Amino acid sequence: MVKGGLLKDDANWATLGVKEGQKLMMMGTADEIVKTPEKGPVFMEDLPEEEQMVAVGHTAGLFNLGNTCYMNSTVQCLHSVPELKSALVSYPSQKSSDLDHTSHMLTAATRELFNELDKSVKPVAPMQFWMVLRKKYPQFGQLHNGLYMQQDAEECWTQLLYTLSQSLGSPSFSENPDTIKALFGIELVSRVHCQESSEESSETESVYSLKCHISQEVNHLHEGLKHGLKSELEKASPCLGRSAIYLKESRINALPRYLTVQFVRFFWKRESNQKAKILRKVDYPLQLDVYDFCSDDLCKKLEAPRQILRDEEGKKAGLKAKEKTSGSKDNDVKMTDVERPSNESGESSKPTSKEDKKSHLTGIYDLVAVLTHKGRSADSGHYVAWVKQESGKWIEFDDDNPVPQREEDITKLSGGGDWHMAYICMYKARTVPM
Repeated sequence: MVKGGLLKDDANWATLGVKEGQKLMMMGTADEIVKTPEKGPVFMEDLPEEEQMVAVGHTAGLFNLGNTCYMNSTVQCLHSVPELKSALVSYPSQKSSDLDHTSHMLTAATRELFNELDKSVKPVAPMQFWMVLRKKYPQFGQLHNGLYMQQDAEECWTQLLYTLSQSLGSPSFSENPDTIKALFGIELVSRVHCQESSEESSETESVYSLKCHISQEVNHLHEGLKHGLKSELEKASPCLGRSAIYLKESRINALPRYLTVQFVRFFWKRESNQKAKILRKVDYPLQLDVYDFCSDDLCKKLEAPRQILRDEEGKKAGLKAKEKTSGSKDNDVKMTDVERPSNESGESSKPTSKEDKKSHLTGIYDLVAVLTHKGRSADSGHYVAWVKQESGKWIEFDDDNPVPQREEDITKLSGGGDWHMAYICMYKARTVPM
């Protein structure tokens, strides 16, 4: 109000003659007075560690105990597998009679270390785990000038998985005797033939990783895997009565939930009498399709799940579902994110309701962890783990220093220089309910 009169919204202020310093009366409904907060601001450092972890978005790092980066990076990669953590939680503290003491101790130490990493935001010192690892596998306790030597991360990875397969597969531990096999085991069926004598045989074996062999012709992981599934071996020929060269050609006959790929970068150099490193750049994808490497039997099993995956992606793009077709080799098609962790038989590894359907493998895998090596020799240099979190963010675990990274930077760890380059890649299976 001004001068006793009520101003309307469309009033012309120029005709009112309002002077500087003149008082106006404002009329309206007052808002509720803001109350003082009952609690003051809470800083992240004051939160319980469990809540701090949620705020930070990743688990803890690991202190380097003296050239133990090979061990720390291995642990961080395997720690990212929730199904493995679940299996270890139910592992008994009492040793079974059919298992050796050191294997039991290492498995229990792995369980405790995983538990510490899940509960802490501050770096963890893996002292107990390291002591038991050296006791079980003395090569990791080698000394040089009174200091513990750098070791091969791939050897640590392989030995640890082997121990866990023995412990978690123990007859007395009936939770799931094939836990490690279902999670990481790859079944290969091989044709072995001799060109000289035309002898031919087939064999089946289980491995925990596919090998990416590196040569002048290899520029991409797909090419390296193709080379890795072929090898020559010399053995006695009954027909020829002497040694002969046999060609071994392998195909994948059963796939795991987590597919591990090792880049064969190290070889023994006779001139220097030490392990040398192949620095060649080998690109690897964020999504890997292994359909081309599978046996005919496995390809048939993958056809229906792959069609469902394509139809799901088609729906997102507004396309109609196509009729069922033969197995696809469309490496360029980006598949849907439908996935549900499950074991080798196709049953979900988590408790399911009656409405839940069995999940089936598709042969499509997503990159979830990369273990890199920086340096010219396996006996020196530095190992680091790059792990994808459940949130989708990537964390570089450089011992006790976790650092967030961008996904586009992960595929740049492909080699070609002195920077960190992929040594082990771990891929997670995309599955579909059927």
